[in-house]
Amino acid sequence: MAELAGVSVGTASRALSGNGRMRPETRRRVKDAAQSLDFRPNQQAQSLHTGRSWTVGLITTDGIGRFSIPVLLGAEDALGAGRISVLLCDTRGDLIRERHHLQNLMDRRVDGIIVTGRRTDPRPPLPGVHDGVPVVYALSPSTDPLDISIVSDDEQGCGLAVEHLLSSGRARIAHVTGPAHHAAAADRARFTERLLNDASLGFATGRAHFGDWSEAWGRRVAETVLRAAPDTDAFFCGNDQIARGVTDTLRERGVRVPDQVAVVGYDNWDAMTLASRPPLTTVDVDLTEIGRIAALRLLEAIDEKSSPGLHRVPCRLIVRDSA
Repeated sequence: MAELAGVSVGTASRALSGNGRMRPETRRRVKDAAQSLDFRPNQQAQSLHTGRSWTVGLITTDGIGRFSIPVLLGAEDALGAGRISVLLCDTRGDLIRERHHLQNLMDRRVDGIIVTGRRTDPRPPLPGVHDGVPVVYALSPSTDPLDISIVSDDEQGCGLAVEHLLSSGRARIAHVTGPAHHAAAADRARFTERLLNDASLGFATGRAHFGDWSEAWGRRVAETVLRAAPDTDAFFCGNDQIARGVTDTLRERGVRVPDQVAVVGYDNWDAMTLASRPPLTTVDVDLTEIGRIAALRLLEAIDEKSSPGLHRVPCRLIVRDSA
């Protein structure tokens, strides 16, 4: 290949790796020669030369993949451009499994690790990571403020939902959500209450309603809200499953959505939002973007350009037929 490009072996190696200074036409000539010969660099030889394995571990507690798969896809989009492979490890929320997977990743000499999960609750830092192996936390932040954590901006996301409802003339807004001990439920309820207070309003029933992340809870709590505050004109729900359950109850009661009562969900889970009747307006937490930014921050940390702290990714409002 070097002979075909008319350069030395060292120049060819530097051109393909992107290292070293040379004229752009020389680098292009080497790459054209490599392409014509269908040349692929020896990854093992590169690893020995650079001290890198060109692999990254992704540890998740999300066994069903509802949250981890979009994060993984976003991470692969960013890492794939550098020909870095991702090793996915599912701990199923088990600390013993986590230690086992971590040891395997250390044995494989991964260049870095992304940790993600199915909840936004802060988690302890990953124990037992070798010096020089950076870790980035995606969606589930680290409790250590010196770690790099990439999270969804729930305060901004709640703002999008509440502003949308207020702009359509809704003034009696109920907030129904998941378990109070989950950070996502507690945070979204707190942000929503503050936003309503800023508009000189309050919850339609005087309080947020905490329960399960399920359609069944959505159906039950909708009945509770309508009995307590029959003039409710909107539901802002903590996730899309709850929102779909709410729309079921409203439809069974003959309440027109969104003409009489608007419904907004959270997460933009297509399996729920598109199957709901009507399709749900919802807040998209942009999991793929969280994964992409986590991967970019990890690459920076691998290159010793770390940016520690909490990084928030903006949400998007996806407007459909329910609000």
